[in-house]
Amino acid sequence: MPRTRTPVPTHTPTRRARLLPALLVPAALVLAGCGADDGASGSDGGGGGSEVTLTVLAAASLTDVFEEAGAAYEEERPGTTVRFSFAGSQELVAQLNGGAPADVLVTADTDTMASAAELTGEPETIARNELTIVTPPDNPAGVEELADLGEPGLRLVLAAPEVPAGRYGQEVLRERGVEAEPVSLESSVRAVLGKVRLGEADAGLVYATDAAVAGDDVRTVPIPEEWNVLAAYPAAALNEAEHPDEAADFVSWLNGETARGLLADAGFLAP
Repeated sequence: MPRTRTPVPTHTPTRRARLLPALLVPAALVLAGCGADDGASGSDGGGGGSEVTLTVLAAASLTDVFEEAGAAYEEERPGTTVRFSFAGSQELVAQLNGGAPADVLVTADTDTMASAAELTGEPETIARNELTIVTPPDNPAGVEELADLGEPGLRLVLAAPEVPAGRYGQEVLRERGVEAEPVSLESSVRAVLGKVRLGEADAGLVYATDAAVAGDDVRTVPIPEEWNVLAAYPAAALNEAEHPDEAADFVSWLNGETARGLLADAGFLAP
């Protein structure tokens, strides 16, 4: 805060005026001491450490579990705040290519992470996932298996091909030999889930963890293992991270006991 300069008096100070500075010095020292005490009891715990805010760009399907993981990490690392930005993996990489500042990237597939290889350190797979079919609770189209997704007139919603969940969905349909014509291609798997929850679609392909989050808002139709895919979730610190040490620590923490427990509870599979 700028300091104001006290004008120099042009008259000879009186005895009362000369006494005022002497009286004010002890008071100033007392206030300074109080300020020091306040600083020692602040959020840095008296250790003098600076506050750190980690910015993590993460795949939309990690939204719920990462909110919990962020809170757990903050509790274990006092002074660190984790700020998330969730979107489709391809959108996250586009943000980075556009110059968006961030410390960590977590995608829902290895291909998208590989496309950002020049921007990241070595990625670590932290979890896996698989696809499932979701329908509205009353299942108006009577979907019971993958083959039903090719029925004429069925309002099928998929993630767009550039989205990991969209690529996985197309792969699953090819494996089963289903020729399906989606009525909508969404920018993220959560958008697919939203369409089904709102009754704007008869069926959609989402991750099993997304279906679990939706609960009774959707009906789940499992996909047999022989036709399903396993989605890998790699995490990596960014080369231009503002907090490189903390970014590397967070990636390592995601493969630790606490994070793995949270991911397992949310339905994610071990890496």
